Amino acid sequence: MAFRGRRPELRGPPELYYDKNEARKYVRNSRMIDVQIKMTGRALELLCVPEDKPCYVLDIGCGTGLSGDYLSDEGHYWVGIDISPAMLDEALDRETQGDVILGDMGQGIPFKPGTFDACISISAVQWLCNANKKSDIPAKRLYCFFSSLYSVLVRGGRAVLQLYPENSEQLELITTQATRAGFTGGVVVDYPNSAKAKKFYLCLFSGPSTSLPEGLSEDTEEEKPAESAFTADRIPYRIARRGVVRKSREWVLEKKARRRRQGKEVCPDTQYTGRKRKPRF
Repeated sequence: MAFRGRRPELRGPPELYYDKNEARKYVRNSRMIDVQIKMTGRALELLCVPEDKPCYVLDIGCGTGLSGDYLSDEGHYWVGIDISPAMLDEALDRETQGDVILGDMGQGIPFKPGTFDACISISAVQWLCNANKKSDIPAKRLYCFFSSLYSVLVRGGRAVLQLYPENSEQLELITTQATRAGFTGGVVVDYPNSAKAKKFYLCLFSGPSTSLPEGLSEDTEEEKPAESAFTADRIPYRIARRGVVRKSREWVLEKKARRRRQGKEVCPDTQYTGRKRKPRF
């Protein structure tokens, strides 16, 4: 029972749990920022969107806009929806490039059909599995969410939803309602043998079913423990990405590695990879 008490969704409704103090952590806690960015990068990798074409992406549970910052840095356009006014206030204060709206995903996604090319969500969907009032029925709220999400995606669009299911029954409830809404796909589990690094990604397809990407394991990437650190100042997004500058050699190598994990054909790395060419006259 002590473990159950530590789950945020069991402490109350999200609009109350994510107050000003909690929202402030997402812009000042370096560890939370780093984890959020890594999960967003992995979700975008699993989406397999064209890297040479900007996409219009929906961010469910966008919070303070950290995920959106990553999307903007990768050249995509985005709209975020969140139920917490305090989290959205922080996003506006940070002047994120995307648009954010206040809304409850359990009541449906308020956009026209075929609006978005893709969708991501970080640590949000499991909130729909808890009833905070008598009128809340988790199965109905999940179906309302998934059916409206299916509608707002273009045909053939994808959604990758990172979540923390409490148990296998909760995960089955979520996947059942997604399938009922018309989605195909499945769950990708990264680091399944690790208690701390294990992550669940629900990969949904609004078109014909395709093969699921493979989950990461301890053999492909070694996780290093990170300690929480609080600062008085907000951490700029690029510093949170550990100084990875767009178009730099490190950025190019990271992008090529991501494409290899997606099974795409990539030119081999050489000493000239990421080199800046001199202008021609």
